[in-house]
Amino acid sequence: MNLYKYVSDAINDKLGVVVKLDVPRNREFGDFATNAAMVMAKSVGKNPRELAAQLLPRLRELDFVADVSVAGPGFINIKLRDDFIWHAAGTEQNPHADTAMKIDLDYGGYNVGKALHIGHLRTTIVGDTFNRIAKSLGHTTKSYNHIGDWGRPMGLIIAWIMEYGMPDNATELNKIYPASTVRAKSDDAWLARAKEITAKLQSGDAECKRIYDAFMKISLGQMDAVLHRLNVLPFDATMGERGVAEYVPEMQKILESQNLLTLDDGAMIVNIKRDDDRAPMPPLMFRTSADTQTYAAADLSAIYYRTKTDKPDVIGYFTDSRQNLHFQQVFRAAQLAKITDAELFHTGFGALTGPDGKPFKTRDGGVAELLDILDTARDAVRARIADAGKQLDDETIDAIALAAVKFNDLIHDVRADYVFDPNQITSFEGRTGPYILYTAVRLNSVLRRAGNTPDAELTELTSDERNLLIAVLDFERTVQSAFDNRATDQIANYAYDLCQLINSFYHNCPILRDDVSAPDRARRLKIASTARNTLAQAIDMMGLKIPNEM
Repeated sequence: MNLYKYVSDAINDKLGVVVKLDVPRNREFGDFATNAAMVMAKSVGKNPRELAAQLLPRLRELDFVADVSVAGPGFINIKLRDDFIWHAAGTEQNPHADTAMKIDLDYGGYNVGKALHIGHLRTTIVGDTFNRIAKSLGHTTKSYNHIGDWGRPMGLIIAWIMEYGMPDNATELNKIYPASTVRAKSDDAWLARAKEITAKLQSGDAECKRIYDAFMKISLGQMDAVLHRLNVLPFDATMGERGVAEYVPEMQKILESQNLLTLDDGAMIVNIKRDDDRAPMPPLMFRTSADTQTYAAADLSAIYYRTKTDKPDVIGYFTDSRQNLHFQQVFRAAQLAKITDAELFHTGFGALTGPDGKPFKTRDGGVAELLDILDTARDAVRARIADAGKQLDDETIDAIALAAVKFNDLIHDVRADYVFDPNQITSFEGRTGPYILYTAVRLNSVLRRAGNTPDAELTELTSDERNLLIAVLDFERTVQSAFDNRATDQIANYAYDLCQLINSFYHNCPILRDDVSAPDRARRLKIASTARNTLAQAIDMMGLKIPNEM
C-alpha cells in the first residue's frame, strides 16, 4: 500500500480539495499533518485555525483516523488507527506504477581496450539501481552499454598489436592504448599509421577486423568480470559507436531534409538556440570541419535508432555532469528533427573524491580502476574484522565491501560530489552499507531462531512498533518518488531510516526473551518479518547482497 497516496486521496475526496501531507517532526502529535484548512481558508473567507477546527468532525469519519487535532496557524494533525496500520502493513509491499512504460536506459559507457576506472563507478551503480527501481514498478526496461569502440583509439590499438603481437590478457591489453597514444604524440609516422588503420577498419579491411574482433573479446570479457563483481544486472544491449555509426548518414539526411544543418567554417552544425534562453546555447556540431563524426552525431543517431527499434516512452542517460550541456544540445536537436516522441532525460552525477577533497587516486598517483576501489574497500573490511577479533569467510567480506562502496555512492545526491574514505565507509555504524547489512543479518537471525512465525492478533501497538510499520508502509511511495525524481539516493536514505527504526524496535521491544508474553512475541515476530521483507527489497534494489552472518 502507498500509505501517503491512500491517506491524501481519502482526505481530498472528503474535503473536496487537493492537500499536502507532511510528517510531523514529533510523532506524538500525529502520523501525518495536512494544510487543508490553510488551502481552503481564503476561498471560504475564514481564519485557517477556525476552519481547521470545523473540519475535524469530517476527518474523524474516515475509517483510518484514530484522532485529529489542530496545531499552529491551522495545520491538522492526523493519528492513524492501530488496526488500520496493522492490516495495511500485513499485506506485501508491492510498488507499482499506474501506467507501465517502455524505458531505454543508457549507462556504463565503457571504452574498449581500457580498464573500467573510477569514472565508471557512479554511472554503473546509479544506472543499475534506477533500472531496478523501474523494473520494480512494472516498467519494461532495456539497458544499453554505449561503449567506445570506434574511431582513432581503435587504430592506435590495432597498430600496436600489428607491430608487437596480440596481448594474452586484459592486463596487457590495457597497457596498449596509453603506450600507443604516447608514441603518437612524438612520432608523426606512427600517428599517420594509426589514422590509416582507422580508415581501413571503418572500410571493412579483413585483417584489421580480425584483430579488432580478437581484442574486443578480451576487453568485453574484462568488462563482464568487473560488472559481475559489482553485482549489477547484465546489460540488455552492448552497442557502441561502431553500431550507431551506420545510422549517422540516415540521421544526416533527416536533418538536411528539414533544413536544420548549416555549414559553419566547414563544419556541419544544428542551431538549437531559443529566444527564451537565458544562458548561451552553442550549436550542436554534427560533423567537424575535418569531416569526422562527433559524439553529438552518435548520440542523436542512437536516439533515432532506439526510437525506431524499441519505440520507448522514455529514454534516459546517466553520465558525468560535465556532459549536461552535451545532452541539452542533443535533446533539443532530437526535438527539432522530430525523431522521437519519447521523454528524454539526462541525470548528471558528481565526482568521487578522496578524503583530501581531490580526485581519488591509487597509491602511486594513477587513476583508480574499479577493481582498485573494490579491493581497497575489501582490505579495509578485512582489517576491521581482524581488529574486532572476528572471522568471516571471503564471500561475506566481499559482500560487506561491495555494500560499503555502493551504499556510499547511493546515499548521496547523485548530482553532488562525495568522498571515498575506506575507513569511514566500512564502519558497521552510521550511514554505511555494512550497517544496513548488519541490520538485515540481525533480523534474519532473530527470525531464524524463532522458527515459524505464529499467527498474531493485534493488541495495542507501542510507539516503536507503530513507527516501524508506518515506515514499512512508506516504501511504495518512496520507490515511486525515486523513479519520478531520478533520485536513487531516496532508496538508500529510506533503507538507512528503516534500519534506524528496526534497531530502535529491536532494543525496546524484546522478542525472544523469556518474560515476553506469547501475544507480544507473536505480534513482534510478525512486525520483524514484515520489516525484514521490506528491507530486503530495498537492499536488492541497490544491488547489495545480504550475507548469512556478520
